[in-house]
Amino acid sequence: MTTEPKGRVLIIAGSDSGGGAGVQADIKTVTALGGYAMTAITAITVQNTLGVTAVHEVPTEIVKGQIEAVMSDLGADTWKLGMLGSAAHVRTVIEGWYAVGDGAPLVLDPVMIAKGGASLLADDAIAIIRDELMPIAVMVTPNAPEAEALTGVEVRDLDGQMNAAEILVEQLGAWSALVKGGHIAGAIVRDVLLTREGYRVFESPRIETRATHGTGCTLASAIAAYIAQGMPLEASVEKARDYVMEAIRHAPGLGQGHGPLGHNWTLKRP
Repeated sequence: MTTEPKGRVLIIAGSDSGGGAGVQADIKTVTALGGYAMTAITAITVQNTLGVTAVHEVPTEIVKGQIEAVMSDLGADTWKLGMLGSAAHVRTVIEGWYAVGDGAPLVLDPVMIAKGGASLLADDAIAIIRDELMPIAVMVTPNAPEAEALTGVEVRDLDGQMNAAEILVEQLGAWSALVKGGHIAGAIVRDVLLTREGYRVFESPRIETRATHGTGCTLASAIAAYIAQGMPLEASVEKARDYVMEAIRHAPGLGQGHGPLGHNWTLKRP
């Protein structure tokens, strides 16, 4: 007896040679949460916990080919979008979703700046993400600086997060928005979720640690993994946040800079 497969996540993002963020973090996350990860790599970065020193973009025809190869054979229950890099890459993904996406929900993590400060998104790509990619996303998960770039409003406190979320959903057309608060100072980290059913504010004590590399990638991938397995949006966010918090607590302590998370903590439980 066969059943329709669930939990298939197509990750479209850049590669992190240090393994803490990008497709490496995405694959680890989806796997740890019981899903099946597939990839279309948009860029190869030279990086470690200290920062990004070089970026090599993958040709758009190769990105297109990866998407078509996965969808024609394996299919996907959710697409997770991370580092897209250039306007051409954003357009390639949009065209690919319309051509072969088969209506798969898109979880968009609008990666713009690496933890160490390196730019990971061309300026001319921001408008395309905002105007063409946002309206087909089931969820967009910007941090505070990314939300400011996409909406044009200041995101320095809870009110700013709520204002940005409202613009992302009601004006820019995303089905839902999670405006993260990790970049906003304070002992409590607040993430604001706005869906078509209203707001929810998630709160967690801030964990003082340098193991924060790839937290955004990991959170969005966890959300995508849960959605792919049939979980509602709000519950997916709640469980994904719990997973990330534990991954931070179980960080392996590697590297001299912003260290990676302990993605496999779920596999170590008795």
